[in-house]
Amino acid sequence: MENGNSILVTGASGKQYKFWVYPWGHKLKAEGGVYMVLKNSGTLLVPKYSVIYVGQTENLDERFDDHHKQFCFNRNGRTHIGARLESVKATRLTIEADLVARYSPSCND
Repeated sequence: MENGNSILVTGASGKQYKFWVYPWGHKLKAEGGVYMVLKNSGTLLVPKYSVIYVGQTENLDERFDDHHKQFCFNRNGRTHIGARLESVKATRLTIEADLVARYSPSCND
């Protein structure tokens, strides 16, 4: 997954996490991970990402166009997906909760 750009995000705990960022629709690996739906309000050279949604999955290769929050993603102008591989479900859930607590994404309930 390291052929995309990377960003470092900080959770509510203060812990930092590295995510690889790809344009929406990019095919991801069929592995477990944490993902963020992002909106770039900057430029290609100087992106400025806002976090629309944070989730975790056993398979990052799932089609995000069929996601149950797709309407919300579209309404909020999703442009990119950030992904971080993580095989352990308990760790994925911890990272997801930490990032949701920090960013309060508009599409997370």
